Amino acid sequence: MTKPRNPISWDECFMQMAYLMAMRSKDPNTQAGAVIVDQNKVIVGLGYNGFPRGIDEGQLPWSRTGGFTESKYAFVVHAEENAIYNANKAVHGCVLYCTLFPCNECTKTIIQNGISQVIYASDKYHNDPIWIASRKLLDLAGVKYRQYTPENELSLDPKEEEKV
Repeated sequence: MTKPRNPISWDECFMQMAYLMAMRSKDPNTQAGAVIVDQNKVIVGLGYNGFPRGIDEGQLPWSRTGGFTESKYAFVVHAEENAIYNANKAVHGCVLYCTLFPCNECTKTIIQNGISQVIYASDKYHNDPIWIASRKLLDLAGVKYRQYTPENELSLDPKEEEKV
């Protein structure tokens, strides 16, 4: 009798899918991805960072510097938000896997939609005010969060430590 193979964990599976989604981003600086799964480990939403649907990427700036309307920050939809917008059912009680710890704006959307847990890969902006606010919001709303610890050498993340 053949012994069954030991597959990767669900955390490993969904985080690698988040990295795969990040590869869809056209942002030249930061590629972020997100996957939302329900209680049955069924994927209900996928997202990556980019401009809103239907907008030609050549018509808006990808720059990280300049005035508000001269940089990408006024226009980009984050991966976490896109995963929620793209969900094929309500995400209440679901788990969100994301390549970067969510900013305060994404966190408000996460809370308002009832996501129960956030599992993130990178927390490289931990001490920036936006991410301090995000953790405070998650704590006050009772949303669990934890950093993902890789279990294997396997990684689809092509640019692990790039700056936003």
